[in-house]
Amino acid sequence: MRTWGPLTAVCLGTFMLLLDVTIVVVALPDMARALNASLSDLQWVVDGYALALAALLLGAGAAADVLGRRRVHVAGVVLFATASLLCGLASGPTVLVAARAVQGVGAAAMLSTTLPLLGSVYQGRQRSAALGVWGAVSGAAAAVGPVLGGLLAEGPGWRWIFYVNLPVSVAAVWLTLKAVPESRGPRGMRVDRAGTVSFAAFAGGATYAVVRAGEDGWTASATWVASGLAAAALVCFVLVERRAAHPLLDLSLLRRPAFVGVMVGALAYNAVAFGVTPYLSIWMQTLLGMSPVRGGLTLLPMTVAAMVTAVVVGRRLHGAPARLTVGGGLLLIGAGCFCQAVLGAGSNWTALVPGFVLVGVGTGFVAPTLAGAALAAVEPARAGMAGGAVNAVRQLGYALGVAVFGTVVTSRMTGVLPREASHTLAGGGAQALRGTFSEHALRSAFASGLDAALVVAGCTGVVAAALVLVLVREPRATAPRTGEQAAAPHASGPPRQQAAPRA
Repeated sequence: MRTWGPLTAVCLGTFMLLLDVTIVVVALPDMARALNASLSDLQWVVDGYALALAALLLGAGAAADVLGRRRVHVAGVVLFATASLLCGLASGPTVLVAARAVQGVGAAAMLSTTLPLLGSVYQGRQRSAALGVWGAVSGAAAAVGPVLGGLLAEGPGWRWIFYVNLPVSVAAVWLTLKAVPESRGPRGMRVDRAGTVSFAAFAGGATYAVVRAGEDGWTASATWVASGLAAAALVCFVLVERRAAHPLLDLSLLRRPAFVGVMVGALAYNAVAFGVTPYLSIWMQTLLGMSPVRGGLTLLPMTVAAMVTAVVVGRRLHGAPARLTVGGGLLLIGAGCFCQAVLGAGSNWTALVPGFVLVGVGTGFVAPTLAGAALAAVEPARAGMAGGAVNAVRQLGYALGVAVFGTVVTSRMTGVLPREASHTLAGGGAQALRGTFSEHALRSAFASGLDAALVVAGCTGVVAAALVLVLVREPRATAPRTGEQAAAPHASGPPRQQAAPRA
């Protein structure tokens, strides 16, 4: 129990929270039918979770240092489980979206404390082995998500996507309380509440503005108001961080081209690689007639390519410049998006396979090296802050990607279908439109929307790759890192909180 208990407890929580990022993708059409949900509802089912996780990750890590990491982790698991139950019981889209946001809050508390808890228990080779297992579990969660989601949606129903978290949460809480000791950060630390609130307001406002633009247009008053509030929140965040004694993000890091390049790469990576996937899933199930399980299995070429490439990169390209692995990976992901943008009214899912493989290979280059690139861009004292910023920006990129590409999909559809019909089709309502529009028109509209979104994603990936290659130069020479410092890229707290690595 002393050897495997803490690792098992932490990995159970990590598997759950990362699984829930992707598991809902293949169940979106079933959710739309069961809850009479619109396209914007479905976008918020995905984005509500990712946004809460991104917005609160840094603040949760700082709070855990003050209140106790095990305590915050257990509270996060309990909150996550409660929200999962509410998701499964949801009678309408509003309740489901709200419960997903609460899930994200719990997930932020869990993810921000996973590595610090491991760091407080394991040392030396045991720590390296534990971090390796944790990384493998993290990768497996993303790979298994769509397939498991399809099995549950097609079997007992989409609500079991959330119910399955309950027994796992009970086991995680029991193991954590039994096997994981409590730990805290240095005394005198404070939680940057104002920074946490202002960053959350910025992230939520920006995403809401993009979603409203898809519904009402960029000139609509709701879009402008949300954009203005997001801009004001961003200004507040900058002002707060400049004066905070223990800021979530030291803004002086933004003067470093390498750090800025890594942040750009992190934001673009999750957006470009995964932001169009929900709409591809809806297209395959509602227009191609695929089951949720088959829809999940179609993503296997991408996930298998990513896992194989990550293993090869880890073994063969250890020590390669991060600007080449991250920049080159983004270039491959962008090229993969371009390869997928060949859909037409008669296309099948197999047209996506070459692009899926390219995106997977690019992901295998970026995912294992992104955090290390952030660490190389700063001194060791700020490693925790840099690593936490990468994790937060990645989740924010996914949320913004889903919103932006959804707007692109529906905007392109309006060239073939009326605006209301376009939103219905993109939201999984193809069946309701079949009596009014021909099958060819529906397929042509959806394919043109997906092609447009994939082209925008490809351009974004290429531009981000160029910025990474230009900005992220050779890292400064540093002394060899200890096991504790090597784990620090995953951290999420202020620079002085380096007693243990942080997620």
